[in-house]
Amino acid sequence: MLTEERLDAIRRMLDDHGKVLANDLAAQFGVSDDTIRRDLRELARLGHCRRVYGGALLPAPDIGTLAVRTSDQADIKARLARATTALVRDGQTLYIDAGSTNLAIAKALPKDMRLTVVTNAPAIATALSDNPKHTIIVLGGLYDQSKGACLGAQTIREATNIFADMFILGACGVDTELGVTALDAGEAEIKRVMIAQSSLLVIAATTDKLGTVAPFKLADAARIDHLVVEDGAGIEAYRQFDIELHPI
Repeated sequence: MLTEERLDAIRRMLDDHGKVLANDLAAQFGVSDDTIRRDLRELARLGHCRRVYGGALLPAPDIGTLAVRTSDQADIKARLARATTALVRDGQTLYIDAGSTNLAIAKALPKDMRLTVVTNAPAIATALSDNPKHTIIVLGGLYDQSKGACLGAQTIREATNIFADMFILGACGVDTELGVTALDAGEAEIKRVMIAQSSLLVIAATTDKLGTVAPFKLADAARIDHLVVEDGAGIEAYRQFDIELHPI
């Protein structure tokens, strides 16, 4: 098999399964481990995968700004939002950080509940502005237009003074082995603080984020308390961590 043929085959396996193991690839193609490592290095250079110990995973999707992401898979995100808001209880304090699915969740929160919502995303605060029973706390800091969020030292300082019952986290990648990851270092910093300050961690994720990895780790998969996802998509693998699954 020519190198290009092998690379194409590995890409198809990544698309089908989300991950590949170097030892399995070497045995399947009858080549050395060094050859497979070179193949995976080339695929990573081209952006088709992210290399991890023992193999490779699909890279977490990055489809652009918040405005672009909001219009992508809007129907699915609305269904994820309805299932997520069913987990919220009257009187709770919630962290909700930036993200297109999280924006849909904010819009779906019941208006008759007494909630305190803490966010670093102005769009989240605006979506809740007509809810008279909601107390909205906006974390300050340097506003990143592409992320739709306030980031940096000031945001982190303010977050460390607030404890929440639940953090609804906008994840870039979620994997059973590598955990929850983010694409941006600044976002990762504030997300880690919100995780530490919250009793429960809730993630609502579209299928394209499962089994993928981004550069910056936020938490192990075992830290997730509730995972709201589309049915199927290999979600049963997450039960080993005592995660409560909510398929839609």
